[in-house]
Amino acid sequence: MLEDAPALIEKLTASKQTLTTVESCTGGLLFGHLTAVSGASSVLDRGFITYSNQAKQEMVGVTAETLAVFGAVSQQTAEEMAKGGRQTANTDLSISLTGIAGPGGGSAEKPVGLVWISAIRKDGIQQTERHLFTGDRQHIRILACTHAISLLLRMSSS
Repeated sequence: MLEDAPALIEKLTASKQTLTTVESCTGGLLFGHLTAVSGASSVLDRGFITYSNQAKQEMVGVTAETLAVFGAVSQQTAEEMAKGGRQTANTDLSISLTGIAGPGGGSAEKPVGLVWISAIRKDGIQQTERHLFTGDRQHIRILACTHAISLLLRMSSS
């Protein structure tokens, strides 16, 4: 379990907020860490694992145009993933993660370790972060989850 996961679940529970996750490069790792916290079922609605472009389109409504123009690992895709997840699940909050965990798949423009994380609230306020993590595949995925929880703590109501 990631260090701040219990604090996030506690904060969401206290404020009666619900959450959905939309994960690509983390493949459900964030949702798994959150469900390891006792009481998580009161705030977690569902998690989407949208590893392929087709899944991003079908499950959370990322447009084919966004994927064609910007690619799966982009600010635009991360933002559409978060918006679509929140709308589909009808939750108070949604978070998305899309990136390149490696060791292959990177390029000069989009290197291994690049991760976009986007969170959106029901009131439409959205915050998106670009990270460039170092380390092996698992380390990059864990760092992405840690930063996602931190973003959610900042975005959730008190």
